[in-house]
Amino acid sequence: MSSLTEKDRPIVQLLLNTGTCPRCILRFCGVGSQMLYRHPHKDLMKDLQEFLQNNQEKEDTACLDVGDPPCKRIRLEHSEEGADDVNHNGAIPQVPSADEGNAAMESSAGKVCNVCLGILQEFCEADFVKKVCQKVNSADYQFTSFVFSVSLPPQLSVRERAAWLGVKQEMRNLGLPLAKDDIVQLKEAYKWIIHPQLSEELGVPSDGKSLFEVSVVFAHRETDEECHFLATACPDCFKPAKNKQSVFTRMAVIKALEKIKEEDFLKHFPCPPGSPKMICDALEIQCNNGAVFVAGRYNKYSRNLPQTPWIIDGERKLESSVEELISEHLMAEFKADSFNFSSSGREDVDVRTLGNGRPFAIELVNPRRIHFTAEEMKRLQQAINDSSDKIQVRDLQLVTREAIGHMKEGEEEKTKTYSALIWTDKAIQREDIAFLDDIKELKLDQKTPLRVLHRRPLAVRCRLIHTMRSEYIDEHHFRLHLKTQAGTYIKEFVHGDFGRTKPNIGSLLNRTADILELDVESVDVDWPPTLAD
Repeated sequence: MSSLTEKDRPIVQLLLNTGTCPRCILRFCGVGSQMLYRHPHKDLMKDLQEFLQNNQEKEDTACLDVGDPPCKRIRLEHSEEGADDVNHNGAIPQVPSADEGNAAMESSAGKVCNVCLGILQEFCEADFVKKVCQKVNSADYQFTSFVFSVSLPPQLSVRERAAWLGVKQEMRNLGLPLAKDDIVQLKEAYKWIIHPQLSEELGVPSDGKSLFEVSVVFAHRETDEECHFLATACPDCFKPAKNKQSVFTRMAVIKALEKIKEEDFLKHFPCPPGSPKMICDALEIQCNNGAVFVAGRYNKYSRNLPQTPWIIDGERKLESSVEELISEHLMAEFKADSFNFSSSGREDVDVRTLGNGRPFAIELVNPRRIHFTAEEMKRLQQAINDSSDKIQVRDLQLVTREAIGHMKEGEEEKTKTYSALIWTDKAIQREDIAFLDDIKELKLDQKTPLRVLHRRPLAVRCRLIHTMRSEYIDEHHFRLHLKTQAGTYIKEFVHGDFGRTKPNIGSLLNRTADILELDVESVDVDWPPTLAD
């Protein structure tokens, strides 16, 4: 085994003697060759045995200078004494002889590894890989690459720390340096082994930037309580969280292991760790596709349709909404788990949105289908439009998460055009409203309207009415066309909201005014791009 050097021999012998699997031994020796980890378990056992036999005659020269493994190292001080030089029983670990090592190898060949709890044993085999791929294929996802993630039991970190302390003590006894950074991380080694097998079986490459994730969650009930002593030693590291079933998360355990003193650790946990009876369980094999974003513009023709579901105290007020009329078709076609709807502003339930419509975007969470041609998107748009006479959608297209930022910019920075049907209590003539046409860049101070005060903070917002154009109808009615700064409350500008918006149409006309109908005629956001019919 060319990746191992003479100074690795005591590590190999010690770990084999305490029930550690070949791949974990390679990790503790700092072996960075990915191909070596992919060798069959039995072959690695045989290679380690030959390594020990071939180096038996060099036992007396184990402290000679040898080449370093190709890992970044942070050297430990050789002169440290105290807890590092004894195990949990107060005895100095002894390097077993080659014969003892061979005996240990034979007895541990079928045992569960005392460090990885079997993850680098059974779960690297072809049968498990096929099980993962069957789960992926049965989930019916579209993907062209994958990223593999693994969730490990938190107690693995405790066992790895115990094994490392044993190895560190032995290396120090022999006058050899060992740094924690020399150890190859278990997750990294596992992915080195599993990635090429998954890639071959699934027929697509692994890619760290892929949006399609295959994940495996491991657990080991037999050793679940092994990290509980850390809560006594480092209570600050284990705080309850709403979304966590247990305080003993992997990150909390790692944080505690960084804080606890080695002598305290050795008082509570055996070094080296004992061999478990059972192998890990693969609790969950999950698939998840990154979100897909669909954008477009919608027109709303009904004065009895909210933008989003209107539910008060758990009771639904209206049967549908703009959001639902659009999303139900997208959810079905993309086969997504859920969705998030957003738009450039919003209109009230009794307000129509005309003209080119209002920009919107929908995030489809964990979609099974992600590839759509332009023609398929056009057919999907038509299906939405054919399903209801209350809304129409245009320019439906796939977009990136980053592109949605253009839509959100329009909420405060762009302009919007409205048409309002206004009633006045006193009779009016054409000349009474003609002066409104000459007003430009009218500044308003708008306190948060009473009707939205339950969901928005109390504040005074400065807004601009850029232009107005009046259209006389009769003695008590006229239509007003307005171009305003985005975010202007138009209804309140008309009736004044009990003096909370100043000035207002009522104060300008010196009479009571109210709004009967309101239409959004344009939302001046140049997004999403217009598509050809």
